[in-house]
Amino acid sequence: MHLLDLWLTRSLSMCLLLQSFVLMILCFHSASMCPKGCLCSRSGGLNVSCSNANLKEIPRDLPTDTVLLYLDSNQITSIPNGIFKDLNQLRVLNLSKNGIEFIDEHAFKGVAETLQTLDLSDNRIKSVHKNAFNNLKARARIANNPWHCDCTLQQVLRSMASNHETANNVICKTSVLDEHTGTPFLSAANDADLCNLPKKTTDYAMLVTMFGWFTMVISYVVYYVRQNQEDARRHLEYLKSLPSRQKKPDEADDISTVV
Repeated sequence: MHLLDLWLTRSLSMCLLLQSFVLMILCFHSASMCPKGCLCSRSGGLNVSCSNANLKEIPRDLPTDTVLLYLDSNQITSIPNGIFKDLNQLRVLNLSKNGIEFIDEHAFKGVAETLQTLDLSDNRIKSVHKNAFNNLKARARIANNPWHCDCTLQQVLRSMASNHETANNVICKTSVLDEHTGTPFLSAANDADLCNLPKKTTDYAMLVTMFGWFTMVISYVVYYVRQNQEDARRHLEYLKSLPSRQKKPDEADDISTVV
């Protein structure tokens, strides 16, 4: 009995030791997978926090099971194609307070369907490719960027979920129409369909050109008619100025004799 108790005690100790060893291995593995300058923790999934890490670009060694990713308050200037393509569990992505200017067409490939929150506020984004946010289901925050309001931005916002709220927070830093500068994009979009402006401008240009040609043709016809009238008047005056033909005396006598 004593030997059995001893064996059970040692077995329990070995089991606990083994569990501790496994947990250490798992923790060490998670820590080794964490990008440099970031902090990783598990709470309902892997949370990766790289806030204020002086990053100049998005890390390419992000763990594939990342659920929450914080990259805010860094010096990131662009979001390249496919940078998040392997993060198929990503739900929250915070890229606010960076210096982002460029977002490539396929920047959110692989996460567009899973993302629930995307924060791109407080950056330097003026415009994006019209397909950059295709299939994006996330609630996006894109305020406090120097947006250029044009047809492309109108198409982008129409393709995004909750675009009414998103568009209402977008202020036109510049615009294809000067009167929209400094106003919410939603007001600009309601005032004019920005995608039809080039066509309307072309139509107006063609109309003005045709009117100019028509005016020139009419002016030429009027000038031609007046010139002909002036030439005819001068010719008539010339004819009137010629001396009329007088009868000779002998012609009159001959006529009297015959009678």
